[in-house]
Amino acid sequence: MEKLKVSMTSLGCPKNLVDSEVMLGHFPLDRYEITLDESQADIIIINTCAFINDAKEESVDTILEVADYKEAGNCKVLAVAGCLPQRYQKVLKEQLPEVDIFIGTAEGAQIVDLIEQQLGHSDPIEVVGDPVYLYDDKTPRVNSSPAYTSYIKIAEGCSNHCSYCIIPQLRGKLRSRSISSVVAEAENLVAQGVTEINIIAQDITAYGADRSDGATLVNLLKELVKVDGLVWIRLLYAYPEGVSDELIDLIGSEKKICNYLDLPLQHIDDEILTKMNRHLDEEQTRALIQRLHDEIPGITLRTSFIVGFPGETIEQFDKLFKFVNAGHFERVGVFPYSKEDGTSAAKLPNQVLARTKKSRLKKLMRAQARVSFNHNRSMLGKTELVLIEGYSEETDLLLKGRSSRQAPDIDGQYLITSGHADVGEYVQLEITDSSEYDLIGEIIEE
Repeated sequence: MEKLKVSMTSLGCPKNLVDSEVMLGHFPLDRYEITLDESQADIIIINTCAFINDAKEESVDTILEVADYKEAGNCKVLAVAGCLPQRYQKVLKEQLPEVDIFIGTAEGAQIVDLIEQQLGHSDPIEVVGDPVYLYDDKTPRVNSSPAYTSYIKIAEGCSNHCSYCIIPQLRGKLRSRSISSVVAEAENLVAQGVTEINIIAQDITAYGADRSDGATLVNLLKELVKVDGLVWIRLLYAYPEGVSDELIDLIGSEKKICNYLDLPLQHIDDEILTKMNRHLDEEQTRALIQRLHDEIPGITLRTSFIVGFPGETIEQFDKLFKFVNAGHFERVGVFPYSKEDGTSAAKLPNQVLARTKKSRLKKLMRAQARVSFNHNRSMLGKTELVLIEGYSEETDLLLKGRSSRQAPDIDGQYLITSGHADVGEYVQLEITDSSEYDLIGEIIEE
């Protein structure tokens, strides 16, 4: 019997990507094969994001686009999974009649059974339950990232309840995996050739708070660094209030843990932070940043900010602008506030105009571009260990790579003008030039 071809489109964040990989892992290879060509796929799955309005629009647009393959391609089943069905389960079936299956954030492990139930039938299937699922090291998973790198999701859900955020409703309360489960998954990935692991969760510093077995991020990292073959461990989504002195000491002392920390701050003004239900004030935030730079010389900090939060005044934005312009962060993401139904911030007065949010976003990003450019210029003449990722998308005459200071997909890259190395190899590079976000270098031949 000919195998059915399955195509997966994963939208949104790396946490969603892991969910997509878990879904793909459940397809028996004797009956199904994975394809990147949606036009040839018998089954198309869209794993959606619904965190903010732009993400919802992207999800709906993608669904409508691939739905054409039900007429113009081979598509027999179109399945929509994840945050969009979880959030809008009551209206999606009516608004998107092209879709055959809707499942929420906790039903990924059922995907094959639901597809086989749907094949040959016309009535759409909807399965959206409470978000309580948590995968582990025994859960089948297909690593869709390059063979040398992968994400590990150490926890699911969030109990922080920031006023602007819908995630607790979509993903449920914090649920942490055991240390042994995370370590076993890391060992499995390394056995497959992975040398770089990116630790993710909605809030990695809250890891273990729901458990009573001594699980903490620090204790987890102490075990992960023992995994032979692992070169880099990178920490993403670390809430600032959870960054302890012990964690700082561990990052600074353990060679395998990248001197890199993704630290979403969202703002620096105390009044805005209080309205956001964030738990560190300006003074505490500045002290934390100073401590990180003092204790871990050369650390790379990434953060994200929201502009146009309800009631944000010109003065409050200017304070944020000056904070970014001071150059505390090598990497910054900026997002316009998105008014989301079901959040307490949506009810706040003095909602900021869309054009004002757009203007503030551009101004903040221009400031950060200058900071990033100046930081990159300061790297000229230095050497760094770089992971080779293949040829540049711009030209096959240049190799590209990343250092430990560059997370996959979201940060800049190295363009390599001289020397040769294989994909997945780590090489020493001399930095010869730079731009706002990328660096240029030559491989140091031994």
